[in-house]
Amino acid sequence: MSATIDIDRIFHENRASPPSERTLPWEETRDGITVVVEPKPHWADDMRAFRLEAPEYCSYADWTANGGHARFYGHIDTSGDDVMMTARSLIAREIADGLWD
Repeated sequence: MSATIDIDRIFHENRASPPSERTLPWEETRDGITVVVEPKPHWADDMRAFRLEAPEYCSYADWTANGGHARFYGHIDTSGDDVMMTARSLIAREIADGLWD
């Protein structure tokens, strides 16, 4: 494992790709609202944007078109912070297992 690999670098490099090609979540802020965008799985028509600190989400298309005026829906237990923390812990585990170099 390279000493220069860390979670922040991995997320930074992922963010250099266009949104439709990203594989890790990322934050966006508009109109005073911050969301974490969840990358699109192979079967999905659109990505979801979760409010950072509330269990609510909207479609990414709605978010890009309307920003903070997008229609958010309640989610039983997932916020943007949950999405980001899960991704970061998975990457940390992969780094520890030597899967990144």
